[in-house]
Amino acid sequence: MFDAFTKVVSQADARGEYLAASQLDALSAMVAESNKRMDAVNRITGNSSAIVANAARSLFADQPQLIAPGGNAYTSRRMAACLRDMEIILRYVTYAIFSGDASALEDRCLNGLRETYVALGTPGASVAVGVTKMKEAALAIVGDTNGITKGDCSSLMSEIGTYFDRAAAAVA
Repeated sequence: MFDAFTKVVSQADARGEYLAASQLDALSAMVAESNKRMDAVNRITGNSSAIVANAARSLFADQPQLIAPGGNAYTSRRMAACLRDMEIILRYVTYAIFSGDASALEDRCLNGLRETYVALGTPGASVAVGVTKMKEAALAIVGDTNGITKGDCSSLMSEIGTYFDRAAAAVA
């Protein structure tokens, strides 16, 4: 996993080029937005248990067959595994937000996840719905302007949404 700076330098080095003005501008903008980025990660991390629990509760209310006898989240062991997976996905999303790069999310969390769920008989579409519900909750928490660095957060909010969208697409 590379942070945004290392990634840009590595790519320029591989091409034997100096950093382009556009690359420096993009990194400068990222630094300027860093407090907002850290505020977002802190808020999601601080509310991670509630985000996961509420997303799961909403998912199971919408798809009660998952927790009915014979369902994929039936029995406390299976329910715990479902919540654990949602927590792991959320944790890797926060890594992507913090670093401004989805490579850790892709490589260490999502790569092969769909195949694992298929092998286990886990309905990927339901997992994707759970991820979408986590996205909605996380964006609501990050979007609350109380106690957060002032300024336009629309770009960061959009970026955060794409990380959740990648996760949902990877398991669907």
